Amino acid sequence: MMKNDEDFMMEAIKQAELAQAQDEVPIGCVIVKDGKIIAKAHNEREGKQRTIAHAEILAIEKANKKLGSWRLDDCTLYVTLEPCPMCAGAILLSRIAHVVYGARDRKGGCVETCMKMYETAGFNHYPTAEGGVLEEACASLLQSFFQKKRGQKKAKQNQKKNPAINEEFQRANDK
Repeated sequence: MMKNDEDFMMEAIKQAELAQAQDEVPIGCVIVKDGKIIAKAHNEREGKQRTIAHAEILAIEKANKKLGSWRLDDCTLYVTLEPCPMCAGAILLSRIAHVVYGARDRKGGCVETCMKMYETAGFNHYPTAEGGVLEEACASLLQSFFQKKRGQKKAKQNQKKNPAINEEFQRANDK
């Protein structure tokens, strides 16, 4: 049985890798209750063409169904990237007790980076949070994904200019 934050974050990373294999932004999430994973999910925005198909939202929906309740008291959510405003809000509203994330999100993180949602006065529930668990592994997945995407974008731009150069670039990028 898994016992520590790193073990559960490794499971979230496996979910992120599933997302990456489907050409989705590699973010994965697991929800744990009483030391056991009750829900797993990864980003599916592209595949489902749904704005809200973030890993955290999908995992929360699965956990709600599994427990038969919208309240996820005594649960811990593990996610590979600091939650965005939507996900941080859903975590708060679902009453999740604790949030553990890997990489910080400098462009949208709402636990500690861009905003400290869980320190904003007025809510009736505040989860505790911890960031930086297996941060390097989580960040590396995202960095390599976006490097590849930028390379693909550049190849498309080059193809318009010179199709022969693009074929050579594409072969090198596929290796």
